[in-house]
Amino acid sequence: MHIKNTIGYTLVAQYFKSNHQKPFTFQQMAWEAICKGESGLVNAPTGMGKTFAIFLGAIIQFVNQHPDDFHTKNNNELQLLWITPLKALVKDLARAMENTLEALQIPWQVGIRTGDTTTQERLQQKKQLPEILLITPESIHLLLSHAQHTQYFKSLQIIAVDEWHELLGNKRGVQVELALSRLVALSYMQSNNHLTKNLSIWGISATIGNLEEAKNVLLQPLKQAGIIIQAQQTKKIHIHAIIPDEVERYPWAGHLGLKLVHKIIPIIEQSNSTLIFINTRGMTEIWYQAILETAPHLSGAIAIHHGSIEKELRAWVEEALHQQKLKAVVCTASLDLGVDFKPVDTVIQIGSPKGIARFMQRAGRSGHQPGATAHIYFLPAHSLELAELAALRQCIHKNILEAKPPLQLCYDVLVQYLCTIAIGAGFYSNELFNEIKKTYCYQQLSIDEWNNILLYLTNGGNAFHEYDAFKKLEQEEDGRYVIKNRKIAMQHRMHIGTIVSDAMLKVKWMHGSYLGVIEEWFINRLKIGDSFVLAGKNVMLAMIKDMTVWVKKSTATNTIIPSWMGGRMSLSANLGEQLRQTCSVALAGNSEEMKALLPLFELQQHLSVIPKIQEILVELIQEKKGFHILVYPFEGRLVHEAMSALMAYRLSKIKPISFSIAMNDYGFELFCDEPIELTEHTFKALFSTNHLLIDLQKSVNASEMAARAFRDIAVIGGLIFQGYPGQNKKTKHLQASASLLFKVLNEYDTHNVLLQQAYKEVFEKQMEEVRLRMALQRIQQSRIIITNPKQFTPFSFPIIADGLNRNHLSSEKLEDRIKKIQQQLLQ
Repeated sequence: MHIKNTIGYTLVAQYFKSNHQKPFTFQQMAWEAICKGESGLVNAPTGMGKTFAIFLGAIIQFVNQHPDDFHTKNNNELQLLWITPLKALVKDLARAMENTLEALQIPWQVGIRTGDTTTQERLQQKKQLPEILLITPESIHLLLSHAQHTQYFKSLQIIAVDEWHELLGNKRGVQVELALSRLVALSYMQSNNHLTKNLSIWGISATIGNLEEAKNVLLQPLKQAGIIIQAQQTKKIHIHAIIPDEVERYPWAGHLGLKLVHKIIPIIEQSNSTLIFINTRGMTEIWYQAILETAPHLSGAIAIHHGSIEKELRAWVEEALHQQKLKAVVCTASLDLGVDFKPVDTVIQIGSPKGIARFMQRAGRSGHQPGATAHIYFLPAHSLELAELAALRQCIHKNILEAKPPLQLCYDVLVQYLCTIAIGAGFYSNELFNEIKKTYCYQQLSIDEWNNILLYLTNGGNAFHEYDAFKKLEQEEDGRYVIKNRKIAMQHRMHIGTIVSDAMLKVKWMHGSYLGVIEEWFINRLKIGDSFVLAGKNVMLAMIKDMTVWVKKSTATNTIIPSWMGGRMSLSANLGEQLRQTCSVALAGNSEEMKALLPLFELQQHLSVIPKIQEILVELIQEKKGFHILVYPFEGRLVHEAMSALMAYRLSKIKPISFSIAMNDYGFELFCDEPIELTEHTFKALFSTNHLLIDLQKSVNASEMAARAFRDIAVIGGLIFQGYPGQNKKTKHLQASASLLFKVLNEYDTHNVLLQQAYKEVFEKQMEEVRLRMALQRIQQSRIIITNPKQFTPFSFPIIADGLNRNHLSSEKLEDRIKKIQQQLLQ
């Protein structure tokens, strides 16, 4: 029977008609596939109705299966499991689903299971799960730790994984893969070793560069090819450039943006509501203050939103946007996803978003309805970021997007998962090994690695067999692995998850109300009486007691802007490639941004060279204070960090010499106190991929970096207990514990999989080794252009300016020092 002839489809079609709407073709295709029991991935732009493509498909399927009593059928048990990465998304989703179910007169319950779910709600869910359960990856693993978890999912029909593009490529995505493998296995067992129940798995994703791979990773446990359903409609994005009246020919990173604050005030005033996206939490605080200083009349009409602000205040901001009580919100990625702000009609991006998908995601927060046009304004933090905007336009026009490569062999997540299952019903080694091998992440897991993990969990392995705290699993007579120790089980449940951040301290007013959280490492730099900014408020540090920072109102003008360890972003590979192409033809002035930048690029060409697409520019600049070697691969900060360290190490083998290093997203600088003779042949050798891993390890002290990476791995893998609620261990204690464990493993158990993972993550994540290798190969095939400018060039100046702060060359204020150099250059 064709789906349009079914009672379920007719019911949903009438619902759309009553709301003066028509379902999109991609939604109808999804409903058809769901009713056939298929699985797949739904891909559509933000605000096009992806949620209804799956949610209403589940409703149609249920109505068709129960045509006579769907209006009265209660207590159906769990039908639809909705996995989402964001707690902020859950309330909005639940509200939308409940309203729709009420309109359709279907007596389903919608439940929420996150870290914020009350004990009473959890107890109720333990007795009877609702028909729809919205849940985070961490909370579904908590459910799997219950002994009766096999009963929870016996009626499950559909699993929806929302925002799959955000989960793919990180450890929370691996958590989802493991949960799916378990749910598929349970379905298989409950249907007598046949998937007769037609359990369906559906991903919901915005566009990414590897959609097919994303679908395959998601459906791997089902061993089905599945389908991709894409919306034919494209989101119209109108990009507005905020161009300075006079483009600085010697730009300094981050310097220009605040000079243009007056240009966004009219945009805020003429819009009903505006989201102002900034990449870091520290800069949101600066911009919030700058907007209020420039337009005091907006006081009370604008707010600030980022992950370190108190939860209730964030919720108030989100609700105030819904109700159009705010004109603007200055925010970070905390509002990238999830919350459906229908009244928002304008987005402003301050500084480069560093990635195409991130820019499109943020643009999609405006006009968040089908058919609406998204409006986004781009304000450059320095002049060269206008070239990034021109490159972004080209990428969107060419439909170029970043891929999200999936992770493989995350041993720390696997160790945590084994403990989770052992707390629940327990597991048999061969059964669980075969189940886990059906995931993408662990398809290459060897039996030796599996036995190594079991050895570590049962008796501490070669390094920790003398310590009972590391002996978590016990094997019963029938061979089943379980955790019997109640203390170990309780501690494990408290820290299920893969998000590990630096210890956060609560910030409270002396009168007792809660303001937000701040990272411990930042507060440790302050003295009592120092003033800093949080949540847009100037506060003075009064005391630190019981992991709480107590503050008073401050009237000081020399306040400190907090910085957070996670605030550094790097240019994506796709955007970097397009930026190289854009700059190579900069003198043609092919867009309004590049026309504005003509004076800057003309000066670059006059003093040095603008590299063509198959060229790499190297500038050698001699001045009184030393010798600058500047290289411009346009590969992003992280790659340049590794590349500069590698080049410095290889140069030091040719000639004993010390370097200081600076970099940005466009290039890097090696600074030394004497000239070095360099040729194109020399540079080719310096950028060789021969012995790359060995030279990288020696150039960046990979062992020290691995020791830092090991802390997070040790926490996820359960080697370190983070403490009980309200009594969390300090970061320095966690780091000390991790460092000690790292040294012990290096000495007594070098084959430990968690130790091996630490080194692997250093090269894959922190150094982007794959991307670095590809960049070096590109350089080998390019022509290296070496110039000797007589003064700093527009390309070199942002890196030199960064180096001034690094080298502490003067007691002058950094800004005054840079202005003086700018004036000297322009004379």
